[in-house]
Amino acid sequence: MNAVRGLRLCLLAAGSLGFAVLFTLAVLDLPPFGGNFHPYGDRAVRASLLRGTPNTVSSVNFDQRSLDTLGEELILVASALGAVVLLRAVRREEEDEPARHHLGPADVFDALRVTGYPLLPVTVLVGVYIVAHGQLSPGGGFQGGVVLGTALHLLYLTGDYPALARIRPVPLFEVGETAAAAVFVVLALAFAGQVIASNVAVGVEVGCAFVLVLAKFFEQALLIRVPA
Repeated sequence: MNAVRGLRLCLLAAGSLGFAVLFTLAVLDLPPFGGNFHPYGDRAVRASLLRGTPNTVSSVNFDQRSLDTLGEELILVASALGAVVLLRAVRREEEDEPARHHLGPADVFDALRVTGYPLLPVTVLVGVYIVAHGQLSPGGGFQGGVVLGTALHLLYLTGDYPALARIRPVPLFEVGETAAAAVFVVLALAFAGQVIASNVAVGVEVGCAFVLVLAKFFEQALLIRVPA
Protein backbone atom coordinates (compact mmCIF):
# COMPACT_ATOMS: atom_id res chain seq x y z
CA MET A 1 0.00 0.00 0.00
CA ASN A 2 2.82 2.39 0.90
CA ALA A 3 4.61 1.53 -2.36
CA VAL A 4 1.51 2.40 -4.39
CA ARG A 5 1.10 5.67 -2.50
CA GLY A 6 4.76 6.52 -3.09
CA LEU A 7 4.39 5.81 -6.81
CA ARG A 8 1.35 8.07 -7.00
CA LEU A 9 3.23 10.88 -5.25
CA CYS A 10 6.13 10.48 -7.67
CA LEU A 11 3.80 10.67 -10.67
CA LEU A 12 2.11 13.74 -9.18
CA ALA A 13 5.46 15.42 -8.56
CA ALA A 14 6.70 14.66 -12.10
CA GLY A 15 3.48 15.90 -13.68
CA SER A 16 3.44 19.05 -11.55
CA LEU A 17 7.06 19.80 -12.39
CA GLY A 18 6.46 19.33 -16.12
CA PHE A 19 3.37 21.54 -16.01
CA ALA A 20 5.24 24.24 -14.08
CA VAL A 21 8.07 24.28 -16.63
CA LEU A 22 5.76 24.45 -19.64
CA PHE A 23 3.55 27.08 -18.01
CA THR A 24 6.56 29.24 -17.15
CA LEU A 25 7.92 29.02 -20.70
CA ALA A 26 4.52 29.95 -22.11
CA VAL A 27 4.11 32.95 -19.81
CA LEU A 28 7.61 34.26 -20.59
CA ASP A 29 6.78 34.23 -24.30
CA LEU A 30 3.58 36.26 -23.94
CA PRO A 31 3.49 39.76 -25.46
CA PRO A 32 3.80 42.56 -22.87
CA PHE A 33 0.60 43.59 -21.12
CA GLY A 34 -0.96 46.84 -22.28
CA GLY A 35 0.97 47.02 -25.53
CA ASN A 36 -0.25 47.43 -29.10
CA PHE A 37 0.85 43.96 -30.23
CA HIS A 38 -2.08 41.51 -30.03
CA PRO A 39 -1.26 38.57 -32.32
CA TYR A 40 -3.97 36.25 -31.04
CA GLY A 41 -6.70 38.87 -31.20
CA ASP A 42 -5.80 39.96 -34.72
CA ARG A 43 -5.72 36.37 -35.97
CA ALA A 44 -8.99 35.48 -34.21
CA VAL A 45 -10.83 38.39 -35.83
CA ARG A 46 -9.38 37.59 -39.25
CA ALA A 47 -10.25 33.89 -38.95
CA SER A 48 -13.81 34.61 -37.85
CA LEU A 49 -14.43 36.89 -40.84
CA LEU A 50 -12.96 34.35 -43.22
CA ARG A 51 -15.31 31.74 -41.76
CA GLY A 52 -18.29 34.05 -42.25
CA THR A 53 -18.94 34.57 -38.53
CA PRO A 54 -19.21 38.31 -37.74
CA ASN A 55 -19.45 37.60 -34.01
CA THR A 56 -15.82 36.90 -33.15
CA VAL A 57 -16.67 35.60 -29.68
CA SER A 58 -18.87 32.84 -31.11
CA SER A 59 -16.21 32.03 -33.70
CA VAL A 60 -13.61 31.60 -30.96
CA ASN A 61 -15.91 29.55 -28.71
CA PHE A 62 -17.42 27.21 -31.30
CA ASP A 63 -14.81 27.08 -34.04
CA GLN A 64 -11.29 28.15 -33.12
CA ARG A 65 -11.42 26.84 -29.54
CA SER A 66 -14.20 24.30 -29.81
CA LEU A 67 -12.30 21.69 -27.77
CA ASP A 68 -11.98 24.12 -24.86
CA THR A 69 -15.69 24.87 -25.06
CA LEU A 70 -16.32 21.12 -25.11
CA GLY A 71 -14.59 20.83 -21.74
CA GLU A 72 -16.74 23.61 -20.30
CA GLU A 73 -19.84 21.94 -21.71
CA LEU A 74 -19.00 18.61 -20.09
CA ILE A 75 -18.58 20.39 -16.73
CA LEU A 76 -22.19 21.53 -16.98
CA VAL A 77 -23.29 18.01 -17.95
CA ALA A 78 -21.47 16.60 -14.93
CA SER A 79 -23.05 19.23 -12.65
CA ALA A 80 -26.55 18.40 -13.86
CA LEU A 81 -25.87 14.68 -13.44
CA GLY A 82 -24.57 15.27 -9.93
CA ALA A 83 -27.70 17.22 -8.99
CA VAL A 84 -29.94 14.47 -10.35
CA VAL A 85 -28.06 11.79 -8.39
CA LEU A 86 -27.63 13.67 -5.10
CA LEU A 87 -31.15 15.12 -4.91
CA ARG A 88 -33.09 11.96 -5.76
CA ALA A 89 -35.48 10.52 -3.18
CA VAL A 90 -33.77 7.98 -0.94
CA ARG A 91 -35.33 4.87 0.56
CA ARG A 92 -36.64 6.54 3.73
CA GLU A 93 -38.25 9.44 1.84
CA GLU A 94 -41.53 9.72 -0.05
CA GLU A 95 -42.38 11.94 -3.02
CA ASP A 96 -45.77 13.61 -3.40
CA GLU A 97 -47.55 14.20 -6.68
CA PRO A 98 -47.08 17.74 -8.07
CA ALA A 99 -50.84 18.04 -8.62
CA ARG A 100 -51.34 18.12 -4.84
CA HIS A 101 -49.32 21.32 -4.51
CA HIS A 102 -50.19 24.81 -5.66
CA LEU A 103 -47.08 26.50 -4.44
CA GLY A 104 -45.24 29.63 -5.48
CA PRO A 105 -44.50 33.26 -4.60
CA ALA A 106 -47.63 34.40 -6.47
CA ASP A 107 -49.70 33.10 -3.58
CA VAL A 108 -48.54 36.30 -1.91
CA PHE A 109 -47.84 38.64 -4.84
CA ASP A 110 -50.75 38.82 -7.28
CA ALA A 111 -48.71 40.96 -9.69
CA LEU A 112 -46.52 37.94 -10.46
CA ARG A 113 -49.56 35.93 -11.44
CA VAL A 114 -50.75 38.67 -13.80
CA THR A 115 -47.41 39.13 -15.55
CA GLY A 116 -46.03 35.59 -15.44
CA TYR A 117 -48.25 34.01 -18.06
CA PRO A 118 -47.83 36.74 -20.74
CA LEU A 119 -44.06 36.87 -20.19
CA LEU A 120 -43.57 33.12 -20.69
CA PRO A 121 -43.92 33.03 -24.52
CA VAL A 122 -42.03 36.30 -24.86
CA THR A 123 -39.10 34.99 -22.81
CA VAL A 124 -39.00 31.73 -24.76
CA LEU A 125 -38.98 33.69 -28.02
CA VAL A 126 -36.11 35.86 -26.77
CA GLY A 127 -34.13 32.74 -25.81
CA VAL A 128 -34.66 31.17 -29.23
CA TYR A 129 -33.60 34.42 -30.91
CA ILE A 130 -30.39 34.63 -28.87
CA VAL A 131 -29.47 31.03 -29.72
CA ALA A 132 -30.34 31.35 -33.42
CA HIS A 133 -28.42 34.62 -33.94
CA GLY A 134 -25.38 33.81 -31.82
CA GLN A 135 -23.10 33.80 -34.87
CA LEU A 136 -24.24 37.31 -35.84
CA SER A 137 -24.79 39.29 -32.64
CA PRO A 138 -23.86 39.14 -28.93
CA GLY A 139 -25.25 36.05 -27.25
CA GLY A 140 -25.28 32.46 -28.39
CA GLY A 141 -25.91 28.99 -27.08
CA PHE A 142 -24.87 29.53 -23.47
CA GLN A 143 -26.78 32.76 -22.94
CA GLY A 144 -29.83 31.66 -24.91
CA GLY A 145 -29.88 28.30 -23.14
CA VAL A 146 -29.97 30.01 -19.75
CA VAL A 147 -32.88 32.20 -20.89
CA LEU A 148 -34.77 29.18 -22.23
CA GLY A 149 -34.07 27.06 -19.15
CA THR A 150 -35.30 29.71 -16.75
CA ALA A 151 -38.23 30.92 -18.87
CA LEU A 152 -40.31 27.86 -18.04
CA HIS A 153 -40.07 28.66 -14.36
CA LEU A 154 -42.17 31.77 -14.78
CA LEU A 155 -45.01 29.32 -14.19
CA TYR A 156 -43.65 28.70 -10.71
CA LEU A 157 -43.68 32.44 -10.06
CA THR A 158 -47.36 32.47 -10.98
CA GLY A 159 -47.98 30.01 -8.17
CA ASP A 160 -48.86 27.08 -10.44
CA TYR A 161 -46.26 24.42 -9.73
CA PRO A 162 -48.39 21.59 -11.21
CA ALA A 163 -48.46 23.47 -14.55
CA LEU A 164 -44.67 23.75 -14.44
CA ALA A 165 -44.37 20.02 -13.75
CA ARG A 166 -46.59 19.25 -16.75
CA ILE A 167 -44.60 21.26 -19.29
CA ARG A 168 -41.18 20.01 -18.20
CA PRO A 169 -41.24 16.19 -18.02
CA VAL A 170 -37.87 15.40 -16.48
CA PRO A 171 -37.11 12.23 -18.52
CA LEU A 172 -37.62 14.14 -21.78
CA PHE A 173 -35.21 16.87 -20.71
CA GLU A 174 -32.67 14.24 -19.62
CA VAL A 175 -32.78 12.77 -23.13
CA GLY A 176 -32.54 16.24 -24.66
CA GLU A 177 -29.49 17.16 -22.61
CA THR A 178 -27.72 13.90 -23.43
CA ALA A 179 -28.48 14.11 -27.15
CA ALA A 180 -27.43 17.76 -27.42
CA ALA A 181 -24.18 17.10 -25.55
CA ALA A 182 -23.40 14.18 -27.86
CA VAL A 183 -24.05 16.30 -30.95
CA PHE A 184 -21.75 19.01 -29.66
CA VAL A 185 -19.00 16.46 -28.94
CA VAL A 186 -19.20 15.28 -32.56
CA LEU A 187 -19.11 18.85 -33.90
CA ALA A 188 -16.18 19.82 -31.66
CA LEU A 189 -14.10 16.79 -32.64
CA ALA A 190 -14.91 17.21 -36.33
CA PHE A 191 -13.36 20.72 -36.48
CA ALA A 192 -16.09 21.51 -38.99
CA GLY A 193 -16.56 25.14 -38.07
CA GLN A 194 -20.31 24.69 -37.74
CA VAL A 195 -20.91 27.69 -35.50
CA ILE A 196 -24.68 27.76 -36.05
CA ALA A 197 -25.15 24.05 -35.33
CA SER A 198 -22.84 24.26 -32.32
CA ASN A 199 -24.82 27.21 -30.95
CA VAL A 200 -28.06 25.25 -31.26
CA ALA A 201 -26.58 22.15 -29.60
CA VAL A 202 -25.18 24.17 -26.72
CA GLY A 203 -28.43 26.10 -26.33
CA VAL A 204 -30.45 22.89 -26.04
CA GLU A 205 -27.95 21.29 -23.66
CA VAL A 206 -27.67 24.33 -21.38
CA GLY A 207 -31.44 24.88 -21.33
CA CYS A 208 -32.13 21.23 -20.49
CA ALA A 209 -29.42 21.21 -17.83
CA PHE A 210 -30.87 24.25 -16.07
CA VAL A 211 -34.36 22.73 -16.17
CA LEU A 212 -33.07 19.46 -14.69
CA VAL A 213 -31.10 21.09 -11.89
CA LEU A 214 -33.96 23.38 -10.88
CA ALA A 215 -36.46 20.50 -11.16
CA LYS A 216 -34.46 18.42 -8.68
CA PHE A 217 -34.16 21.34 -6.25
CA PHE A 218 -37.91 21.98 -6.50
CA GLU A 219 -38.70 18.32 -5.94
CA GLN A 220 -36.42 18.17 -2.91
CA ALA A 221 -37.89 21.34 -1.40
CA LEU A 222 -41.58 20.90 -2.26
CA LEU A 223 -42.40 17.24 -2.84
CA ILE A 224 -39.98 14.97 -0.98
CA ARG A 225 -40.74 14.36 2.66
CA VAL A 226 -39.76 11.93 5.38
CA PRO A 227 -42.77 9.94 6.66
CA ALA A 228 -43.66 10.56 10.28
